[in-house]
Amino acid sequence: MALQPQPLQPGDYYLTPEGFMVFTEQYHLRRGFCCKSGCRHCPWGFSRTSKPAPKAPNQG
Repeated sequence: MALQPQPLQPGDYYLTPEGFMVFTEQYHLRRGFCCKSGCRHCPWGFSRTSKPAPKAPNQG
């Protein structure tokens, strides 16, 4: 079954002075998963600028 969109609740977002809608940690936690878009308030710590750690060379 596909996820159903939920109506926004008070505290789910705020508007920046430029007029952008920013979702809060409250919204992300209720949604229940990381979209991997680098959201400002990501409770899972995903960041667009973070890079995976380099792999250790094979020794063998």
